[in-house]
Amino acid sequence: MILGIDQGTTGTTCLLLDDALEVAGRGYARVPVETPRQGWVEQDPHELVASVEEAARAALASAGATMRDVGAVGIANQRETTVVWDRRTGDPVHPAIVWQDRRTADRCRELPAELIRERTGLTPDPYFSATKLEWILRTRREGVAFGTVDTWLLWRLTGGAVHATDPSNASRTMLLDLASLEWDDELLALFGVPREVLPDVRAEIDVEGELLGEPVRIRALAGDQQASLYAHGAAKATLGTGAFVLAHTGDDCSPPPHGLVRTAAAGGGYALEGSVFVATAALEWLRGVVGVDPFTVEAGSTGGVYLVPAFAGLGSPHWAPDARAVFCGLSRTTTRAQLVRAALEAIAYQVGDVVAAFPERPALLRIDGGASANEFLGRFLADVLGVPVEASAEKEMTALGAAALAARRAAPRRTAARYDPELDVSGLVAGWRDAVAVALS
Repeated sequence: MILGIDQGTTGTTCLLLDDALEVAGRGYARVPVETPRQGWVEQDPHELVASVEEAARAALASAGATMRDVGAVGIANQRETTVVWDRRTGDPVHPAIVWQDRRTADRCRELPAELIRERTGLTPDPYFSATKLEWILRTRREGVAFGTVDTWLLWRLTGGAVHATDPSNASRTMLLDLASLEWDDELLALFGVPREVLPDVRAEIDVEGELLGEPVRIRALAGDQQASLYAHGAAKATLGTGAFVLAHTGDDCSPPPHGLVRTAAAGGGYALEGSVFVATAALEWLRGVVGVDPFTVEAGSTGGVYLVPAFAGLGSPHWAPDARAVFCGLSRTTTRAQLVRAALEAIAYQVGDVVAAFPERPALLRIDGGASANEFLGRFLADVLGVPVEASAEKEMTALGAAALAARRAAPRRTAARYDPELDVSGLVAGWRDAVAVALS
C-alpha cells in the first residue's frame, strides 16, 4: 500500500492507497496556528510532526491496516513555511514561520526585484522562505539546519540522517536558481544564508525512515500545490486555506509574466502559478463573526457587497503585502447571508484575477480542495472565468498526488461535477476590481 501525506497549514491529511491507487483509508489531524503579533503567523514544528503521526494512524485504522502494510510513503507539504533547528539536538530554535507571515514585508521592499524574478521565477514577497530564514538567522547561525516542512519531516522520520528537499519546494525559497535547480551563491550572499544550513536538493527521494515505530521507505517529496497539479495532470485550482492556480509549462523556465511566478513542478519540468493567500480562511473568519454556516448560500445576490479578504495582504497578481481586507458596498439593509455570499464570490473573483494573468486562458480548469464541493462556487467560478470548471471527485488531490509520486505512477482522476459558463458577470467583476482598488489604496 502507499501512504500519501499532505501536511497543510491548518491540518494534515493522509490517504492510504491500495496497489491500484484507490483510496482504502483516510485520516486527518488539525494543527494549531498562532498569531502572536499583527502579521505574524507561527506553528510549533513538533506539532507538525505529531499531526502526521495522528493522521497516519487514523488512515491505517480506517483501512484495518498497519504500517507493515505500507510499501512507500509520499510527502506533500505547506511550502514556504520555514523551520530552523539545532543539528545536534534536533530541537527547533524558533517556531516555524508560516507562509502567511508578513513580518518581513519591509525587507522585501528593499530587494532587487528583477534579479530575483530572473533568477528564481519569484517576486520579492514575505510569502517566500528567504526573508523568513534571514530573520531567524539574526539570532542563531551556528550549528543549525534549515528546511521547509518537507525537509523538517524527512529529518525527523530519518532520525536526522537525511537533510534534503526536492526542487518543487526548493524553488519556493527565493534562494534557488530555477534553471540549474541549484542553490544560488549570489542570492545566499544577499540574504546572508550560509550554504551549510541548506538541505541537499534531490530530484528523486528514496530513503529509509521510521513512522509509528515501523520502518518505511520515503519515495517522494513535493510542495502541496505541485503534488495536486501532478494528480490533476492539467491546469488546476486548489480551493483551500488559500487558492492556488497552476499550469504546466514543460521545460520553459523563463521569467514569468507579470503577476505570476514560475516554479519547479513535481515529477519534472516547470509550472506557472498564481497564489491567493486567503480563500476559505475568510469563510472560517466569517463563521466566527456572523455565526452562520459560511458554505450555505441563501442570498440571491450580495446586494452590491464585496469582500476583499486581504487579511495577509494580496498575492497574485497584485503582490501587495500591505493591502488590508475591506468590505465595500455595505448598507443598513445588508444581511448576514449577503456577507456569506460575498465571501464565497471573493474566492471566484481572486481565482479569476489569477487566470486573467496567464498568457493563455486554459480551456478547462480543474478544482479540488474543501470548497470545490460547493455547487454555487463552482457555477459562479465558471461564469467568472468564462471556461468550464470540473470539480474532482477526490477532494484531497494533494495527498493523492503525493502517493502517486511515491508510486511513480499517474493518479486516477474522476470528476464529481462539471460547470459550464452560463451568465454574463462582467458587471460584477468590474465592481470587484473597484473594491480591490480600495484594498490597495
